[in-house]
Amino acid sequence: MAKKLVIKVTAGADAPERCSQAFTVAAVAVASGVEVSLWLTGESAWFALPGRAAEFELPHAAPLPDLLDSVLAAGQVTLCTQCAARRDITEKDVIEGVRIAGAQVFVGEAMADDAQALVY
Repeated sequence: MAKKLVIKVTAGADAPERCSQAFTVAAVAVASGVEVSLWLTGESAWFALPGRAAEFELPHAAPLPDLLDSVLAAGQVTLCTQCAARRDITEKDVIEGVRIAGAQVFVGEAMADDAQALVY
């Protein structure tokens, strides 16, 4: 069984159910004691900015800020380097605890022997 879960979320408000599923799985995994690395790519990149998760709404879903906070508290949240650059987001703009890293880091995490990668 994988000891680390690497989750890449590519959707944001453009595909709210897929986005919510990724954050929910990440938060449940963290709560279950699984090491989690959540990658924000594509439209989910905006959730690396303060207050942006609070703007997300999906009926019958856990609040995105709560899910994000739980992953930040016990896991790793990473904003894709290229996605950040395309949106003019810099390290000084992001929520405390969010790092910016690129594909090389993602591939390294996803290919580790004890890792399972999911893409939403």
